[in-house]
Amino acid sequence: MAYLPLVALLSIAAYAFFAVFTARSVNYPLLLLLAVVTCGIAWAMDRWFWSKKRPAGEVAPSHIDIPASVFFVLLAIFLLRSFVAEPFRIPSSSMRPSLEVGDFILVNKFKYGLRLPVLDQKVVALGTPERGDVVVFRYPLDLSSDYIKRVVGIPGDVVEYRNKQLKINGVPSAQIERAPY
Repeated sequence: MAYLPLVALLSIAAYAFFAVFTARSVNYPLLLLLAVVTCGIAWAMDRWFWSKKRPAGEVAPSHIDIPASVFFVLLAIFLLRSFVAEPFRIPSSSMRPSLEVGDFILVNKFKYGLRLPVLDQKVVALGTPERGDVVVFRYPLDLSSDYIKRVVGIPGDVVEYRNKQLKINGVPSAQIERAPY
């Protein structure tokens, strides 16, 4: 029973590692939550039960100490990533020249409101996207893909794109010539 937290933590880490190299879609917030809960249980069990059964001065065995030791680190990462900021990698060239393929961006998680981490449900609305903002969202037809795009229209706008000309509410937007970069 005491080995269970370490086995669960190693299983979660192995699955995440495997998913990275096989390009599988992974719900990382869920994996991180599972790791936090697993390590939290190990820390609590050691703090209130297992440590009392050990002789005074004896350190916890590694199968208990490792999950209990990383609990607060994983909890801090989970809270920061869920409510403060999350990194994303630019997947395509659609944002050039300002954002290149492979660039990393750090997304402000509370600009438009607070969301529950795994369920992705908005709890508190704090703002709305404005024209020119760069937003990250999941593609509705494939929830495993993150899209990073610039907002060109807000609710109530009429956005029209014809013959490589963008018009917002009937007004043509300025065309910027591509320069070498």
